[in-house]
Amino acid sequence: MTNPLLELPDVEALPTVQEVAPGQLLRLQRPRNMRIRRAALVLLAAALTSTSLLGQTGPMAPSHTEVAETSSSSIGSSYIPVDSWIYTAALRLYYLGYLPTAYLGMRPWTRASLAYMLELSQDALQSVYAPPEAVEINARLRKELAPELNSDSKVYLRTATVYTRLRQIDGNILNDSFHFGQTIVNDYGRPDEPGFNNLTGFSAEARDGRFSLFVRSEFQEAPSAIGYSASVAAQLAAIDETPDVPQTTIPAGIIPSQTISRVVEASASAHIWGHEVSFGKSDQWLGPAKGASMAWSNNAENIYSFQINRVEPLYIPGLSRIFGLFRYDFMIGNLQGHQFPLDPWIHMEKVSMKVTPDIEIGFMRDVIWGGKGQKCAVPPTPDAIVPTCNVPINLRTFLRSFFSVTAPQPNIKFSPLNPGARFSTFDFTWRTPWDNHLITLYLDSFAHDNVFPISNLGRSGLRPGFYIARLPGLPRVDLRAEGVTTNVHDPESNNGRLLMWESVDVQGYTNNGYILGDWIGREATGGEAWVTWHTKPDQLIQLHYRQAKVADDFLPRGTTQNNLSLDFVLRPKRNLEVKASLQGEMWKAPMIATGQQHDVVSTIQLTYFVKQSR
Repeated sequence: MTNPLLELPDVEALPTVQEVAPGQLLRLQRPRNMRIRRAALVLLAAALTSTSLLGQTGPMAPSHTEVAETSSSSIGSSYIPVDSWIYTAALRLYYLGYLPTAYLGMRPWTRASLAYMLELSQDALQSVYAPPEAVEINARLRKELAPELNSDSKVYLRTATVYTRLRQIDGNILNDSFHFGQTIVNDYGRPDEPGFNNLTGFSAEARDGRFSLFVRSEFQEAPSAIGYSASVAAQLAAIDETPDVPQTTIPAGIIPSQTISRVVEASASAHIWGHEVSFGKSDQWLGPAKGASMAWSNNAENIYSFQINRVEPLYIPGLSRIFGLFRYDFMIGNLQGHQFPLDPWIHMEKVSMKVTPDIEIGFMRDVIWGGKGQKCAVPPTPDAIVPTCNVPINLRTFLRSFFSVTAPQPNIKFSPLNPGARFSTFDFTWRTPWDNHLITLYLDSFAHDNVFPISNLGRSGLRPGFYIARLPGLPRVDLRAEGVTTNVHDPESNNGRLLMWESVDVQGYTNNGYILGDWIGREATGGEAWVTWHTKPDQLIQLHYRQAKVADDFLPRGTTQNNLSLDFVLRPKRNLEVKASLQGEMWKAPMIATGQQHDVVSTIQLTYFVKQSR
C-alpha cells in the first residue's frame, strides 16, 4: 500500500504558465518563498539587535593580543579539505561553545589555524564544567594536529590518505543544477551516471619552513548515459540564450563512459605574515550553512587560481573595537567549460568580521569577466545574432571589473568595456548564548548586480538555517534545518535569467557545467534537514532529507525532487574510515521524463589514513 505522505504532488495536474495569468502565477509561487524570506528577516533582525553582552557569554573571549601571540608562527601549513572528518568534529566543538576564533564563512582552514583555535579554547575545555563530548573531541583533534600544536618545523613529504569509493546508481538521476537539479550534490563535479561508478585516489602533503604543498588526485570511472534529446537541448539553449550546439551546461545526446585521472586539489603555499599565499587548486566553502554555500562550495570542480588568504584573525586599531577581528580572502583564476564567451576568468574578495566569539558577519563579491567571443552589440531580441569581440584578461580589464559598483548601460555592457558579471553575498552566524549555546542561527544570501544582498533582500537568493546542539535526553544528537530559495520576486527573474545567470556570460555561475555555489540552482526553492548522532568525534550516524522545486516560469511545468538518505561514518580501526550511504529519491521533470521517477544511490568509501612519521 502506498504511503500518501511519500507521494509527490502531481506536477502534470498543476496549471502551466500558459494556463495561468501572470498575477495568479506570482500568487501561486509566493507563499513558500515568502516564508523563507520572513525567516531570513527574523534571523537577520535577531543578529543585528543582539548586543555584545548577549553574544559573548560562556568562556571569556581571548584578547587580540592573545590571538596574535598564539598564531604568530611563520611555519607553513596546508589547507584541510572541506569534506574531511576534521570539520565535522571541529564544528561540533564550535557549536558546543568553543573555538572563539573559528570563521564558519571562510573555509577551508589550515591545519595550523585549527590548532591555534584549540589552543585558545584550552582553559575552557580543561574546566570541570566542560561536557564530556567536548573534552573527547578536543583530545581527538589534538592528537590529529599534534605536529602543529608542538610547532614541529621538520621538513617532511608524506602520503596522507589512500581511498576508494564504490557507487551503484539504480534508476535515472538528475545531474544538471543549472537547469533541472542534482541528485548528488557537493561532490567536486565528479562524473556519476546510472550503473556502477568508482573513484580511487590519494592525498599527499609536504612542508619546508614557511612553504607547504598539498595534492589530492583521483582515478575516476563512470558508465555511459543518455543525455537530453535534441528538442530539449534546443529548448534549454533558447532559455539560456546560447547557440544550439554541444556545451557543458546542457548534457545532450550520448554521454560517453569516462575513465579519467583528475587532480582534485593541488596547492603550493607560502605563509607570510598571517597569510597563505598560494597557487593551484584548493577547496572553497564561503558560507555558514551545511547544505551549501551560496558564494562558493565544492559542488563544482575546483578552479586553478592564485590566492591570498588571511588565515589568522587580524586586529585593526579602531575598527576592531566595533567589528571585532577580521579575516579576508582574495582569489583570481580561470573558469573551465565556458564557451559563450570562451575562457572567462573570475576574481573573488571576501571579508569576515568576528564581532564577538558568537557573532560572525561576512561580505563577498566576485566577478566573471573577459573571454573570447563576447556579445558586442545590444541584441534586438534574445536569440538575435550579434557581432562578437574579445575582452582580454589583463590588468586594465581586471581593474575595470574590480572597481565597477554600478550597473553599466547596455552600450557598455555589450562592448569591450563590459566590467563583467558581478555577484555578491552576505552571511551571518549567531551562536545564541542561552542554555550553553543550545541554538545557532545563520543566514547566507546571494545577489546579482547588487552591491550586497542585504541592500535588497527581495531580489536576493537566501539560505537561512538553525542548528540545535542537543535534543532532550540525547546530548550527542543534534538537529539542523535550512530553507533555500533563488526564486525571487523581481521582473527580471523569468526564464532563469537573474541569479546565477548573466546576459553576456550566459553560462553563468558555473565551472565545467556545475554551479559554483548553491546546488539549488536557478529560480528554485527547497530545504534540507539533518538529524545526526555523534557516536564518536570521528564517527556518526545521520538521517538527511532534501527537497527542491524549480519554478515553471523557468522550465515548462517545473521540476520537483524529494531525497532521503541514511549515512554512516565508522572507524573499525583508528586509521581506517568507512563511509556508507543509502539514498533514495523521487523526482518529476515533465520536460525530460514522463511521470514520477525513482532512483537509489548506494555508496561505500574506504579511506586509509597513513600514520604520521615526521
